[in-house]
Amino acid sequence: MFGNLTPEYFLQVAIVLAVMLLVAFPVHEFSHALAATYLGDGTARLMGRLTLNPIAHFDPMGALLLTISMIAGVGIGWAKPTPYNPMNLQGGRWGEAIVAVAGPISNLVMAVAAAIPLRYILATGMDIGLVANTLYLFIEINLLLAVFNLLPIPPLDGSKVLYAFLDPRTSWQVRGFMNQYGLFILLGAMFLPLFGGNTLIGLVFDDVLQPLLRLVVGA
Repeated sequence: MFGNLTPEYFLQVAIVLAVMLLVAFPVHEFSHALAATYLGDGTARLMGRLTLNPIAHFDPMGALLLTISMIAGVGIGWAKPTPYNPMNLQGGRWGEAIVAVAGPISNLVMAVAAAIPLRYILATGMDIGLVANTLYLFIEINLLLAVFNLLPIPPLDGSKVLYAFLDPRTSWQVRGFMNQYGLFILLGAMFLPLFGGNTLIGLVFDDVLQPLLRLVVGA
């Protein structure tokens, strides 16, 4: 962590940070808003969130954490959460799950899109290391955000997907417990070394993120 802090690395971080704040985060939140609107809830549209304007989705604390974590080589941050009313959504809890999963899917799509020029650069042996490294970092962070957001722990998007697969009674019971203690569970999963010195989040990243990164990048 905090290794290889060269001027070139800081330039890569600055470029990717700008793209994440101006493109990736707005696309992620816009995808939530678009899905909610399509399913019958106009809350996001009425609050000005059905837009790709990065100002509408900017969260100062999320941007600050993204900056610090990217320098550390991780890349965790967030935009302003998209508001929606689940009672207005078609499809009940499945509608809520669709709205939730729309954001991580957008991160996967952006990662795959960025992998196309990166694969071409690697295949042709073009000597443009800064571009290749920047694309790789952008892909890595988008995949990290997709995998992280799909964890079934509130307040992450994956919790809504989990609830959709449970029967209504169990969902109501689990939702109450997870909404109350989910943040503490998430912090424990991120920082408590329970598995041979590794955290639960670390294991997920090792077993899911890294294979997915190799699949997308092709290396």
